[in-house]
Amino acid sequence: MNRRTLLASALLLPAAAAAQPAWAPARPVRLVVPFAAGGSTDVAARILAERMGETLGQPVVVENRTGSAGFIGAENVARSAPDGHSLLMGATGLLAIAPHLYATMPFNVERDLAPVSMAFASDLVISVANNVPARTLPELIALAKAQPGALNYASSGAGTTTHVATELFRLAAGIELTHVPYRGSSQAMNDLMAGNVQVLVDQIAGSIGQIRDGRIRALAVTGTARHALLPDVPTVAEAGLPGAQATSWGAVMAPAGTPAPAVARLAAAVREAMTQPAVRSRMSAAGADPAFSTPEELAAFIRAENQKWGRVVRDGRITVS
Repeated sequence: MNRRTLLASALLLPAAAAAQPAWAPARPVRLVVPFAAGGSTDVAARILAERMGETLGQPVVVENRTGSAGFIGAENVARSAPDGHSLLMGATGLLAIAPHLYATMPFNVERDLAPVSMAFASDLVISVANNVPARTLPELIALAKAQPGALNYASSGAGTTTHVATELFRLAAGIELTHVPYRGSSQAMNDLMAGNVQVLVDQIAGSIGQIRDGRIRALAVTGTARHALLPDVPTVAEAGLPGAQATSWGAVMAPAGTPAPAVARLAAAVREAMTQPAVRSRMSAAGADPAFSTPEELAAFIRAENQKWGRVVRDGRITVS
């Protein structure tokens, strides 16, 4: 399963899928976001929660439980009663990258969490500072090969999606770059605009304003097709580097053991939300492509993403302190 397949599934629903599963929440549903309020995952969760609440007949309340790379919020859901009233908005780093970075985690993704539905996906954009002479991705690669290790790339922190996605790009291009981790994407962006670092791979939503204002230069997007917000920026495949395709995504998870009817009903509520034009418009404006899936499709997708990012962590020799 790839992101385009998941997004396209909206057009392939059989009529039987529209039937409402025989379960309904008896009280408000918690949707735990394991990251700070105001971030892209939080914004997407709040857009989704509002519509899900209308569909389920009970409020879906977003609850931010931050800390420890998202482990605190994820463990809280994993240890909650498996009755359909506690959900997690998981993300790429937490569900597919962290298991390969940490020797021990307070929860196991496959054992302790049950997939419900894909929720959104966000392409990334490879950008450079204006003082970098490269105008295209091949030119950046040539520059890096001519000066191994001389170019610095910023990330929002060691082990984050921006870090590992840049390593995927570096490995695919066969170049050496020097990693400069920051505490958050805003600090990384500020130093890119100042020219203190040369390269940043980040979500389009976090870079689009600076790109449009001419404060940084976009060279390629990491999705399988050009992005609507950056129609003139080629994909990595168009730039000759298909091995650098990457997506940052969010998915709704429940505690393991949640009854199948509850999981099915919750997945149907996500699907219903993501087919609404108003929801899709708000998600797209926030830089996220709305998506949904069956629980089985999501389980297969997470397994594939774990295999992909596990290879990058190993080949890139990525570690966290």
